Amino acid sequence: MKTIVGWHVEVEFEEIEKRTHAAVLLRLPDGTELRARAHATRHPDDPEQERVGEEVAAARALNELSRELLQKAGHDIEEVTHVAAHPRM
Repeated sequence: MKTIVGWHVEVEFEEIEKRTHAAVLLRLPDGTELRARAHATRHPDDPEQERVGEEVAAARALNELSRELLQKAGHDIEEVTHVAAHPRM
């Protein structure tokens, strides 16, 4: 039997002067929502490229989100096995 599951990740950006803020939201099928935020700051000598700031800020926020997802997975494992879990990247 093949099961297909989809997850939805939303990424929103806010530009404030030389800073790009990213907020990410992951909705899981069990109703859990995980959120993370991060930012990128443009160096004064760099040209204005919003896309690059968005990429850096999003990468940082998604990295934080992945850590939260690993923590959730570890907690879910421990609930079933009653043994400490240590999922790693």
